[in-house]
Amino acid sequence: MPDADTSDDSAPPFAEKTAAARASLRERDGALVAFSGGVDSAVVAALAHDALGDDAVACTAKSETLPAEELEDARRVAEEIGIRHEVVEFSELDNPDFVENDGDRCYHCRTMRLGRMYDAARERGIETVCDGTNASDPGEGHRPGLRAVEELEVLSPLLAHDISKEEVREIADEYGLSVAEKPSMACLSSRIPTGLEVTEERLSRVEKAERAVRQWGFSQFRVRDHDGLARIEIAREELETALDPDFVVAVRERLSDLGFDHVTLDLHGYQTGSVSPAAEADAADAASDEPLVEDVFASDYPTK
Repeated sequence: MPDADTSDDSAPPFAEKTAAARASLRERDGALVAFSGGVDSAVVAALAHDALGDDAVACTAKSETLPAEELEDARRVAEEIGIRHEVVEFSELDNPDFVENDGDRCYHCRTMRLGRMYDAARERGIETVCDGTNASDPGEGHRPGLRAVEELEVLSPLLAHDISKEEVREIADEYGLSVAEKPSMACLSSRIPTGLEVTEERLSRVEKAERAVRQWGFSQFRVRDHDGLARIEIAREELETALDPDFVVAVRERLSDLGFDHVTLDLHGYQTGSVSPAAEADAADAASDEPLVEDVFASDYPTK
């Protein structure tokens, strides 16, 4: 997408911000974009590729918390953009603080992930690491990962130029990116309630459970792992389909085969952050010694 003439009344309202973001990237000798393949990092990658050409690299960190389908999506979207795409590997499970899964799990994860990005950048002679944090992110509840972005001095072009999530999707649409309307996708560890250890076994069964749900055509959903109890959250507009008897029987049997003792459908529908520390605070006040599975029945799930 070429720089828009911001004096043109027909230019989209975000055109000036987009042009400014590209201009700031042109001042860099090169940039490595922490690239998940979601809409935010895809737009940053497209802007960097426009600004820097072959001196821009999209880099995806492969680990146990990244679903295989997301890695394939990242490869495909990088090809759409035309940017060079590379994959590096690391394991959050090497960090005991991450495995413990306290309220700062996302901070530990983001610190490791971005640290690996800086290693990859240095190996390629690149000084700048970018990420897809947008202007809407800081106001979306408990986001400890943003602290890692600040501490490591990662460049966030969308945030720096006040580009909101809604504008990100519009920019992606201008670029013709297939992920313009893709729902947000947090890493697999976000399906495990705070305080319950993150293990490879739990991550694997969540990934397989969500693959089973996805095969029924659902687009916005999560399978939360409450230590053997699977709580399926599905977007409210899709809840009616989730009550189809054939789906109920099939998903119960499949998730039972994966090792879940109980399979439930959350009638609140899909809500981000429903196993975050904020979501569990009310339950902890009421019964601090109760098992984690009791959080399934909390009356309110804050969003983030």
